[in-house]
Amino acid sequence: MKHLHPPGWVPAKGYANGVAARGTQIFVGGQIGWNAQQQFESDDFIAQTAQTLRNVLAVLAEGGAGPEHMARMTWYILDREEYNARLKELGQVYREVIGRHFPAMSCVQVAALMEARAKVEIEVTAVVPD
Repeated sequence: MKHLHPPGWVPAKGYANGVAARGTQIFVGGQIGWNAQQQFESDDFIAQTAQTLRNVLAVLAEGGAGPEHMARMTWYILDREEYNARLKELGQVYREVIGRHFPAMSCVQVAALMEARAKVEIEVTAVVPD
């Protein structure tokens, strides 16, 4: 996997501008912050994000992938102000669960998610080299 960073651009922090990869693609559908029994253990944004990331890793593992294989990640959040206010905590929980693997990322504020208690939903595309 190769990160794509055009010359002269300010370095991306916590994400990649682009990723080039070749291999088996794994598409992880939107994961939210509930546990394996589909029960929320917290209504806190950071706690739900941590669980969501663990859920993403569990699905990746089923496909023989890990966080280092993530090429793209899309976040859907309910509150961009909370997201921005808690960036330090988000960065910490991201590194604790995912490590220092930063795919191409997008983050979008949405009006609602399908599960009423969900505060974040994340989908991922990963590529396992041949």
